[in-house]
Amino acid sequence: MIEYNRFILENGLRVLVHEDNSTPMAVVNIMYNVGARDEMPDKTGFAHLFEHLMFGGSINIPEYDEPLQRAGGDNNAYTTNDITNYYCTLPAENIETAFWLESDRMLSLAFSEKSLDVQRKVVCEEFKEHYINKPYGDVWHKMRALAYKVHPYKWMTIGKELSHIENATIEEVKAFFAKHYCPANAILVVAGKVKTEDIKNLAEKWFGVIPSGIKYNRNIPKEPQQTEARFLEVKANVPLDAIIKTWHIDARLQKGYYVADIITEILGGGGSSRLFQSLVKEQKIFSNLDCYHFGTIEEGLLTIEGKLVKGIKMEDAEKAINNELQKFIDEPATETELTKAKNKTESVIAFEDMSVMSRAGSLALYELLGDANLINTELSKYNSITVEDVKEYSKKIFNTTNSNTIHYYSNN
Repeated sequence: MIEYNRFILENGLRVLVHEDNSTPMAVVNIMYNVGARDEMPDKTGFAHLFEHLMFGGSINIPEYDEPLQRAGGDNNAYTTNDITNYYCTLPAENIETAFWLESDRMLSLAFSEKSLDVQRKVVCEEFKEHYINKPYGDVWHKMRALAYKVHPYKWMTIGKELSHIENATIEEVKAFFAKHYCPANAILVVAGKVKTEDIKNLAEKWFGVIPSGIKYNRNIPKEPQQTEARFLEVKANVPLDAIIKTWHIDARLQKGYYVADIITEILGGGGSSRLFQSLVKEQKIFSNLDCYHFGTIEEGLLTIEGKLVKGIKMEDAEKAINNELQKFIDEPATETELTKAKNKTESVIAFEDMSVMSRAGSLALYELLGDANLINTELSKYNSITVEDVKEYSKKIFNTTNSNTIHYYSNN
């Protein structure tokens, strides 16, 4: 049982405190309820750009990293299609340094043409390196555009097009900041060797004076149910032919999400999984094969992707995958497979909970989802899944009309 205390400042900032005296360290985690799904279709990549801009200094603190390092701390951040998360760890006795740093950039990020230009170049180089020049780098740009027609999951966190970041203006960036990076749209989690009463005082002192901002209410278009199989063929300078298939699954808090999680574990969770054993080890059709999903908050995608062994025809590879999925429906998961998948899930959750930083991040995400106590109850959602649930949901999602397929051919 992970215990925590929760309170809300007058400006709307939600604060959660997890006391843990077994460590001399403290974690300060700020999660903003903004991701790539909150961008305009013609101005994508802004949430990710902000992940970089937030380290470019604020009005009173020109250099974010230097004071934190002097206090014995380090920090990082990440952006997804759903959220943006900033976190730092430092010795608990120096925790006020983190409050000072985080509150100042929430209150008054330093916007300058120079800072924007520097970070714009960094993001553009990242885009080129990972998504244009890297083999298979465009796979998910193409797959998202194939699988989603109206929902903003149709573009990646890095952005839909390089030009969107290249052309981002200081006015657009300021407007995005004002809309999303405010107390009403943020969750502060403090974990480690701390006392709730002390954190209350620090939160009031450093964050209480920041204007609330306007609580952001999403109005994202719902993706219509897919009614026909979609297909795309790509030829590129890559070493091996590849196949990528996706199917739409339920949103993060729906039962189907948890069942899909178990399905990916049985089908693709390591060397003993069904797909690996049959298609990699026995039939030697693929050199590697993965089955996973993205853990998105709204309706996401379950994915099977693999590189073909040289000489194997694309049609034979796809047929082999389809045969395995049909077999999975006809000969559903056994109790042994289900128990193994549940045990693996339990061990992953338990391992994550060992780290105070991971606990802080989980509390922030569950609070954002609407119930911080999911950190203690989510495992029960997995444990309640039955063999019948797996069979019925497999039948539902692995439907041809729900599928998106890319045949990625090598020019070599």
